[in-house]
Amino acid sequence: TETEGKKTVHVIAVENSKEALPWLHKNIAKYDLPTRVIEEDVATALDGIKCDIVVANPPYVPTNMDLPAEVKNHEPHEAIFGGQTGLEVPQLFITSAARLLKSNGLFVMEHAEEHGELVREFLENDFNSIELHYDLNKRPRWTSARRN
Repeated sequence: TETEGKKTVHVIAVENSKEALPWLHKNIAKYDLPTRVIEEDVATALDGIKCDIVVANPPYVPTNMDLPAEVKNHEPHEAIFGGQTGLEVPQLFITSAARLLKSNGLFVMEHAEEHGELVREFLENDFNSIELHYDLNKRPRWTSARRN
């Protein structure tokens, strides 16, 4: 929104895992940005709301993948594992982003480095300007797109 020429940002964080909520609050506390936290499934959250930007870091590790103990014993499993192939939960996030975003709204999602092309394919129906981005280690780790 805009008040007296100043733009206001409204940030809403959605989390469906009670176990992950403390981590979300800890991460939010690092920034001086008022953030409303909603505990709900991404598939149903924010019904009737339209957004300019959706940023997602869904769980994307395949369920049967063996992870180091320091990873799997540190974070809630629902925050790590994204389904049998690791893409089932990210697909839900893409569907939700298509529902939530205004036309030309920006969607940004982290994913496994081997999922870049499949994420592109999932986005093609509802998004354009799809772009794969690389992390500091030059691994393809996130994709951005604009809502049709």
